Amino acid sequence: MIAKSNAPRTAAVVTALGLLILFALRAARTRAPQARVARTLESDDAVTYFIAEGNRSTGYRPGDRELALWAFQAWQRSAGKGLRFERASESAALIRVQWAEPGGGEYGETQPLLVHGKHGAVVFIRPDVEALGPDIARRASSDNLLRDSIVYLTCLHELGHALGLAHTRDFRDIMFFFGYGGDVAEYFGRYRAQIHTREDIAAVSGLSDADVTRIRAMYARE
Repeated sequence: MIAKSNAPRTAAVVTALGLLILFALRAARTRAPQARVARTLESDDAVTYFIAEGNRSTGYRPGDRELALWAFQAWQRSAGKGLRFERASESAALIRVQWAEPGGGEYGETQPLLVHGKHGAVVFIRPDVEALGPDIARRASSDNLLRDSIVYLTCLHELGHALGLAHTRDFRDIMFFFGYGGDVAEYFGRYRAQIHTREDIAAVSGLSDADVTRIRAMYARE
């Protein structure tokens, strides 16, 4: 009698195991970037920061440093007692705000940074709204408060990344990502409608309830 060969069954098992391993590796690669983004800054005391002076070639205006400061203050107020900022020199600061040349239609960018062995971030803000498309540029050119709203909200968004927050799909959030869709002019116009003077920006945070919940969860102190 000729015994039945187990080769087909063995081959099927090997194929199935191979697919499971491949799936696991792909899933791990997909999760890894999210894990790197969602990292709280390592500081036992205050989180140090530095806001650079800008160059007019970037579209920077002298008052833009104040907009960045108000963004820091908004996150601090909303995070509760678990997060406190303190000004420092550029070389010592965990978070460094720089003003960048226009490029790629992007509003800003955040890059990781190591400061004396601690995780920090460099935040690049592009204040030239002329580079953000004709619709936004036309509106902002005749409305300084809209222009300042855009720069402020960009600072707020990028500082959220520096603090460890990832993008969301919720149009109400400051951490919302336009790659998911949504009307850009409506997004900034919604905030602009809440302010009547430039000084109002210091009091109107622009953070959603979900933004506040997430930052408090990340920096809660037991």
